[in-house]
Amino acid sequence: MKKWIPPVSGLLTGLLAATVFFADFSPSTPAVTAEDSKNKSNAEKVYVPFGEKDEYYLMASGGHSGQMFIYGVPSMRHIRTVPVFTPDPATGYGYDKHSKEMLGGFTWGDLHHPALSETNGDYDGKYLFATDVGNSRAAVLNLETFTTKDIINVPNTSGPHCAAFVTENTEYMFLPTRFAVPIGHEYASLDDYSEQYRGVMSAVTFDQEKEKMDIAYQVALPPWSYDLSDAGKKSSADWAVMTTYNTEEATTNLEINASQADRDFIVLFNWRELEKKIADGQYDEVTGQKMIFPEKHKGGIYLVPVAKSPHGVDVTPDGKHFIASGKLAPAMTVFSFEKAIEAIENQDFAGERNGIPIIKYESVMEREVNPENALGPLHTQFDEEGMAYTTMFISSEILKWNPATGETLDRVPVQYSPGHSVAAEGDTVAPDGKYIIALNKIAKDSYLSVGPSHPESMQLIDLSGDKMEVIQSAPVNPEPHYAQMIKADKVKTISVYDKDETNKDAVYKQEDAKIVRKGNEVHVYGIAMRSKFIFDAKAERPDVIEVNKGDKVYIHLTNIDFDQDITHGFAINGYDLNIEVQPGQVNTVEFTADKAGTFPLYCTNFCSALHQEMTGYFLVKP
Repeated sequence: MKKWIPPVSGLLTGLLAATVFFADFSPSTPAVTAEDSKNKSNAEKVYVPFGEKDEYYLMASGGHSGQMFIYGVPSMRHIRTVPVFTPDPATGYGYDKHSKEMLGGFTWGDLHHPALSETNGDYDGKYLFATDVGNSRAAVLNLETFTTKDIINVPNTSGPHCAAFVTENTEYMFLPTRFAVPIGHEYASLDDYSEQYRGVMSAVTFDQEKEKMDIAYQVALPPWSYDLSDAGKKSSADWAVMTTYNTEEATTNLEINASQADRDFIVLFNWRELEKKIADGQYDEVTGQKMIFPEKHKGGIYLVPVAKSPHGVDVTPDGKHFIASGKLAPAMTVFSFEKAIEAIENQDFAGERNGIPIIKYESVMEREVNPENALGPLHTQFDEEGMAYTTMFISSEILKWNPATGETLDRVPVQYSPGHSVAAEGDTVAPDGKYIIALNKIAKDSYLSVGPSHPESMQLIDLSGDKMEVIQSAPVNPEPHYAQMIKADKVKTISVYDKDETNKDAVYKQEDAKIVRKGNEVHVYGIAMRSKFIFDAKAERPDVIEVNKGDKVYIHLTNIDFDQDITHGFAINGYDLNIEVQPGQVNTVEFTADKAGTFPLYCTNFCSALHQEMTGYFLVKP
């Protein structure tokens, strides 16, 4: 029998049909685009595997939350919110005795411009300072524990906005003021603004042993608004600079009335010379403060003209120059410390304001930089080669340029309107030059919608390649008002508090737990451990506190679990309080037992399998 062979044309038709048939139903492999490869590469750059740690800490100000946000870089993972100027029920901050006293009755703060402590102009990883614009306070955080150790009220000022910038070896933290007010906050008519108001700057010292801040002296500057500041480095270490606006001394509608003149000023001052004035008695005693009045106590303070409404002024890593920009001008100006000092020696002045000499602009200016189509220069950071990176608020980009030549080297768009930026160790004598983060004011359409209120945006930019590249974005709310980025290995944290045998409130043995009555005061010396409280070791019910209505109650609680990450909380149901005790820590809460009745108490931090059983009772007799 002869075998049938289909015609060639029919065979091809069948094969074609089969091909089409299978193509319709087999999975397809889309082409890998250049954009896909780029996204994959960026994801790999920011990926930190579980169990590994980020290379940098990012300390970002929490603005009107009053708190400090801690992120890891490059992952941009939010690690912790550290309470500073605002109570935090989650950690009991503002409820325990120490933090409640520090907050002084304030229930919110506006945290701006964190500054790390420095040794020889480099971050030493020990402390972090911050200011509160809302209530004129300054705070210091210990980076061993990432906790707030001290808060001071800054007298004679209103809103220390311009950064808690520190000198090269943390000798001083200088706090100028955003708003001019009469000294002592006394009433004075705005008609007498120029005569009665002052923009007071405070020189704050910090005792590391006692972890306490103090005001060494103040300077009664003219009634202007003082903004960002920076301390000198290396050859300029004895100097500092800060920007001003409203040098027209307007009292209303500043948008118009403070924007008439062509220029404002950089305040250039020699803090060593001011320190000597105080030692020599060249000051007045005012409201309990040593106060330097520039028109009376001459020397050490000078004015440098700058483009209108400057926001940032930044010292180059080598300490030879400072860079300032006017928000209403497209130019960045590079000024020379050497030229400024020479001009001062030669008295090369163009008059004075409020007794402060004005250095001639052309005598201290080294170059003006006008990048094409770059608008709204604000804040500058640096890399390891001394190249500058300036945020452009209006054109929404970061510009890389060479301060020595003014040449634009690169630019990268961000979303949107960057105010500040922070580079890896970018304002020290030795920047790392690896990353810069744009701290953007607007982030519309960048993240999932949560209604009309959008988060702000932080964008991580890789500086290691030939071109700057945005490789990660993270939401933050509210906006970060400046940040610091430090190598993680510089920060030496502890995981457990050491025993403090000198602490009279500490109880390290279960059998030492006791309740002591002193008149209408009740002191509870208790312990927290997995998974129970002991308040009175000799009582039939050791996990019960019994008091009379009206008693003043002090609960001193020691966490005797000396194991990492075993935190206990303490809350009384219905009494509106909660505190934390970290491993080995002693903490105190004090309150008045003003409600009679039966109130369960419990551990608020998950601590063990029997966490739910870690309870007791607070009994208040009528």
